[in-house]
Amino acid sequence: MLGIYHVESDLLVFKSQYPIEPEAEYRAVFNPAVLTGGAGEPIVSAFQSPSRNSSPSTVVSRVYPSADLLPENLLKFYVHFSAPMSRGSIYDHIHLRDSAGKEVELPFLEIDEELWDPAMTRLTLIIDPGRIKRGVRPLEEIGPVLEAGKSYTLTIDSDWKDGAGVPLKQSFEKSFKAAPSDRKPVDPALWQIKPPGPSTLEPLTIIFPESMDSAVTPRSIKVTSDSGQAIEGRAGLEDQERRWAFVPSGPWARGGYKIVIQTTIEDLAGNNIGKAFDVDKLEQIRKKPDSSIVTVAFEIR
Repeated sequence: MLGIYHVESDLLVFKSQYPIEPEAEYRAVFNPAVLTGGAGEPIVSAFQSPSRNSSPSTVVSRVYPSADLLPENLLKFYVHFSAPMSRGSIYDHIHLRDSAGKEVELPFLEIDEELWDPAMTRLTLIIDPGRIKRGVRPLEEIGPVLEAGKSYTLTIDSDWKDGAGVPLKQSFEKSFKAAPSDRKPVDPALWQIKPPGPSTLEPLTIIFPESMDSAVTPRSIKVTSDSGQAIEGRAGLEDQERRWAFVPSGPWARGGYKIVIQTTIEDLAGNNIGKAFDVDKLEQIRKKPDSSIVTVAFEIR
């Protein structure tokens, strides 16, 4: 078995690189002659690992976007689980169905790597970009995954096994309706900034004109002083990802501040600042931002 050996006090400890399999038999062999260079019979110990808890407990805790009206050129779903999940054959357990219960044909970009976070509790599902971008063959031959005005249900089967090999406690469904496509770049000039009061822990709030990507947006915005010093605190998305709120670690001081935004921030259709995900070749393409960041100034009085 692959792993690491180390000594703790008078004990030799082995830490396996991989989880111990439930109910498997293992054998440990210690050969003192290798250490002393002399004689000595090997010491052998056999044991069986305990059985896994077979009672299902893992659930789909939430799915983003959380809104029930999503653009027909939606790019991603994020599926969050309450505990680590198993890797492999994930698309066998995920279904996108129309209002009649018919499965949408191959809606997701099925990649072998599987887009899990390090904790194996968040899965990113990318809707096939070939069925979003205009002028490409899949969209022309198969058609779009979502169509404006129609209703859909994303279903997660309960037979999907978690990291311990136990099926989910229950299936999960998210129903939503498709709205017209969103092909406009993200524009911070349309954001509504609500500064907090001085000497308080009130949140700095940004109201977006649309729902934003739940994973990309939180790491794309930070707050600094006028001189560029980072303001520590915690931020989160609320109101169906239409509102960003930042609570500082300490009270706000009077003065000038900046909201620093990565231009790679995304809305639900994958549009960035100054760049739309899908651009019609006949339309005029807007100039991309010269910098990787844009800033919005505000003042606390």
